[in-house]
Amino acid sequence: MMDQMQPRPVAGIAAPLLFTATLLFYLVTLTPFIDLSAVATGDAATVKSNILNQLVYLGLTAALWLAAFRSSARHLVARPRGILIVMLLWFAVVSALSVQPDLALKRVLLAMLTLVNGSILLLLPRSERQFAGMLTLCCLGALALAYLGVALMPHLAIHQASEIREPMSAGLWRGHFAHKNVAAAAMVVISFVGLYLFGTGRRVVGCVMILLAAAFLARTGGKSAIAALPGILAIAWAFERWRAMRVPMVVLGIAAINILTIGCAMSPTIRGLIAQLGIDPTFTNRVDIWKIGATTVLDKPLTGHGFQLFWQTDAMVHKGGAAAGWAYAAFNGHNAYLDMAITTGIPGLALTLVLIVWLPLRAIARAEATTNDPALTRLFVRIWLYGILAACVESLFFQSGSLIWFMLVVAIFGLHLQASAHEIREPANHLRGMEPAHA
Repeated sequence: MMDQMQPRPVAGIAAPLLFTATLLFYLVTLTPFIDLSAVATGDAATVKSNILNQLVYLGLTAALWLAAFRSSARHLVARPRGILIVMLLWFAVVSALSVQPDLALKRVLLAMLTLVNGSILLLLPRSERQFAGMLTLCCLGALALAYLGVALMPHLAIHQASEIREPMSAGLWRGHFAHKNVAAAAMVVISFVGLYLFGTGRRVVGCVMILLAAAFLARTGGKSAIAALPGILAIAWAFERWRAMRVPMVVLGIAAINILTIGCAMSPTIRGLIAQLGIDPTFTNRVDIWKIGATTVLDKPLTGHGFQLFWQTDAMVHKGGAAAGWAYAAFNGHNAYLDMAITTGIPGLALTLVLIVWLPLRAIARAEATTNDPALTRLFVRIWLYGILAACVESLFFQSGSLIWFMLVVAIFGLHLQASAHEIREPANHLRGMEPAHA
């Protein structure tokens, strides 16, 4: 338990406000309802910047770090720290050796800030009850904004044929999110939150949240997310009951999906096998991108091209030629594991796997031996499973502004807290406003 502290009424107000502001920063963003028909999409990402977004992000980061330093639970921040330090140091080394060390090192710093921020977030609520209440407020607020956008501003909340990059998505809902796939992923996470609320006795609000999120998800047309929602729930159910199968289920699952998807880019045999299963063997034309990415890994297998470099650099955006030439302008590799190998080398990928796959697996087993609420562990497990499996077809690792990445970080550190700290269900009256939900 925490050391005793003198009451701080301001801190009691500031902590939930900071939690809510941080979560809404990812759920709503500072630029909702972007007009995709007016966005310049041909510029390299290296020259794109949003000053307001950066200032708010740094402001939230400063507030989170200050809250952590003032808390007697600060020893729980960013644990376990050993793997984080080694991993970030490796990212810094390969970035310093890259062709754009200043840009790559800046992105390493942002990645570090996001990791620490995600670990602090769960220390802000004073109890599980407050945590659930703030989750409810944020998720229902995001749902309301998304539906209001569809109803009142359909030209900004529904994909239009006039859009520059993907006119073929016309008619699909995106709400206030920048893209239908982003909206779809958010609805999956909100559905998990709804199930958590339902499972902890908040049945009405949980049902409402699940129904609203599932209905919106269906209108986004996000095939991966639509299939993932029931799929992850089924996997999580099996994961919880068959403990002996957990490691092979996760490790072999990630390996199998990557072999089948990236294999389609490299092997006509695998492509034919996937086609026979009734699945698009191009995975919406991702195979052209994966072919470039897989070849690139072999160029620099040890150090890679520098943290979050390669895609959307000037050299790639303006590269010409070939049948797959359009893929050189891709924003990312549409596979987080492949992108880590491309940008940080095989050692960087291995360190990432330790943090994102192995440590959560170990924490889950330890969490089940504690008296902490299994419903909260279940929420974190579902988000974690969704993140690591969605990463096989989307690049989401260490993406500072990504809702799914941030929630994956929260889930990873949440599992560690469930395994090593005491969850406070409802603190005593004289301690209200001082204790985090974990102590």
